[in-house]
Amino acid sequence: MQLSAQAALVFAVTTCRSPKQAGLIGIVFSTAWLTATFWWLFIAMHTYAALHAFLAALAVVLLAAALGTYYAVAMMIYWHLCRRRPGMASPLFAAIWITAELARGTWLTGFGWGATGYAHLTGPLALYIPLLGMYGVGALAAWFAAILGSSVSGAHKPRSEFLLAALLLAIGAWTPELLHRWTQSAGTMTVSLLQGNIAQDEKFEVGTGVPKALQWYAQQLRASHGSLVVAPETAIPLLPQQLPKGYWEALQSTHITKNQAAIIGIPLGSYQLGYTNSVLGVRPGKSEVWQYDKHHLVPFGEFIPPLFKWFTRMMNIPLGDFNRGDLGQASMEWNGQRIAPNICYEDLFGEELGARFIDPAQAPTLFANVSNLGWFGDSIAIDQHLNISRMRALEFQRPFVRATNTGATAIIDHEGHVTAQLPRKTEGVLNGEVQGRTGLTPYAWWVSRFGLWPLWIAALTIVALALRSKPEK
Repeated sequence: MQLSAQAALVFAVTTCRSPKQAGLIGIVFSTAWLTATFWWLFIAMHTYAALHAFLAALAVVLLAAALGTYYAVAMMIYWHLCRRRPGMASPLFAAIWITAELARGTWLTGFGWGATGYAHLTGPLALYIPLLGMYGVGALAAWFAAILGSSVSGAHKPRSEFLLAALLLAIGAWTPELLHRWTQSAGTMTVSLLQGNIAQDEKFEVGTGVPKALQWYAQQLRASHGSLVVAPETAIPLLPQQLPKGYWEALQSTHITKNQAAIIGIPLGSYQLGYTNSVLGVRPGKSEVWQYDKHHLVPFGEFIPPLFKWFTRMMNIPLGDFNRGDLGQASMEWNGQRIAPNICYEDLFGEELGARFIDPAQAPTLFANVSNLGWFGDSIAIDQHLNISRMRALEFQRPFVRATNTGATAIIDHEGHVTAQLPRKTEGVLNGEVQGRTGLTPYAWWVSRFGLWPLWIAALTIVALALRSKPEK
């Protein structure tokens, strides 16, 4: 489906009569695609933040259109260069498309949700994820689509490219075992993942959700038997100084006195020092509490961009400016594993998770995502976020454990397979076993050192070659 849509876009743009028409097709295509991708933002703004339905719907469409501007500009550039160098039509489309994807995913804090690479978690292109990462595989898919689209439009007859594309697909389809060659087992560990299913409209209410959360999570943290217990983002919905007397000390003593560690989502800080969205880790034999602070904050949810305070005042939602944690914070070591938490949509940014792999001896052996997607109801956002974690598992060949408030609480192995999962919108504990991994994938090696710059440079080099070459007749 994704390849077909892109091929149709290539056909439409290459048959346009003007760059303005190409840009119009680009903005219409991308606005429709992105609106369908993250329409569930409407639920958060209207259902839970009490923004008028019309304004909430308008905000979603305007966000999609704003992000779609990257693709509109990209299609205008492609229209010009494709006419200048029709023999380079296919690689040009791949280069320009992935430049737009990279810009959407990184500029102005970035929101690469629904990027085209996520469509290839399974299939022959999955083989290339540990080598190229999600964006690189997205570029490869865009190249395949451009071969089809430009051939149908008559702009180019890329026979040699057809053969090369067929070879790459055949390698991916017939040698899937190559996917698993990059890492080795670091041993297994049992886990218990908690899903409280606290209603979002009650989660921070002192008389309802707060006492329920405090009681339920304390009970499950004491009763769970996994070597590692993980509670979701803001499972404890109060600051430590607001907790009932002795509550945190009782939780901490539970895990210090038995052979079990716990990672617990909780806000930290004060009005004077500022606040962080954090997780705390407690382990036997360690009196000090391990801490991870969220680095990549959510615009409008955890910080308010300049000039937008008027918009947030229209919503009944607890918003504020949080402090950022450092990039590449140390993992929590426990039971022979190095556990790297990430909070909410931080797993959307593989290049930031990759900062932890610069030193292979200290690289994570498994990831733990803690999230609260209760803001988005029982929508496709839950499935999309699960697939984002699956993509990161494949890029780094590391397992992911996910503890969420309403779903998807799941265990993902280093091959990107979901091995266990709780039903969404239910209260429960997911018990299972996870195998940590050591070693580096090629993607982990280069992204930890250079970030996404190799992809930027490769894409812009193709564009520069087209500009410097003499126009084809």
